[in-house]
Amino acid sequence: MIVILLALAGAIWGGIRAARRKGNKLDIAQYATVHAIAFALLGLFLTIFIEKWLI
Repeated sequence: MIVILLALAGAIWGGIRAARRKGNKLDIAQYATVHAIAFALLGLFLTIFIEKWLI
C-alpha cells in the first residue's frame, strides 16, 4: 500500500514539476514516470524496513 501511494504521489509531483518548468506533454510524462519509479522504490525500501522492524 505504501508503494502504491508513494508512486502516485511521485507521479503527481513529477508532473507538476515538469509543468512548472514549461515542459511539453512528453516532458511531463517523462518526469511523472521517473518520479513515480523513484518514489515507488523508496516506498519499497520503506515497506521492507517497517516489516523487518516490526518482526
